[in-house]
Amino acid sequence: MRRREFIKLTGSIMLTTFLPSCLEGTSRKRLLRNEDKPGFYIRFYKPFEPVDIDSWRLEVSGLCERPSTLSIKDIRAFPSITQISRLKCVECWSAKATWTGFRPQILFDLVKPLKEARYLYFYCADDYFEYISLEDLLKPRVLFAHSMNGNPLSPEHGSPLRLIIPFKYGYKNVKTITRLIFTEKGMDGYWSQFGYSSDGTIQPGIDHLLDTGETIEIKKAGEIEF
Repeated sequence: MRRREFIKLTGSIMLTTFLPSCLEGTSRKRLLRNEDKPGFYIRFYKPFEPVDIDSWRLEVSGLCERPSTLSIKDIRAFPSITQISRLKCVECWSAKATWTGFRPQILFDLVKPLKEARYLYFYCADDYFEYISLEDLLKPRVLFAHSMNGNPLSPEHGSPLRLIIPFKYGYKNVKTITRLIFTEKGMDGYWSQFGYSSDGTIQPGIDHLLDTGETIEIKKAGEIEF
């Protein structure tokens, strides 16, 4: 089964499961779900309620000297970087945006990972999870983003905090992050359990640019030039 079909099937099943608990009187709570929006598709692995930014906290723990709990105010106070990056999905589409946030090194300097820490475990508001090596996170152009195209991230695009790692597929660009844990060993992330590469580096192939409507050939592995 192709990933896109699997996502739609999973979304339908989870939506049916969640629906009864989402009813309050005659109104139904809003759920974030997959949408093929023009210019930038929305992808989650299951429907879930948007995060309340005021009560949101990023918990950082594991193999580090200074475990920390950070608010959105703390996150936005970090020295910021703005860059244009194209997010590439394994479904053969990509979309470009301007992202603002902070480099992982800023966070690492704050919590001080131990020398045995090799990976960072990401846990998200929709129960999605992923492992990424610290080596990859410290490569150029990797960004913890809190803003997109000059505005705070919308719930659909990963509010309040997401990862932009431009040389890897979208399933490594984790959204709506709530917890980070430094670990010695990496394991399979959510999609790697279903046969996707645990490395996730973009490979040569065909890509459809949602923002321009063009179809291009990717000739080398890594970040797509925008």
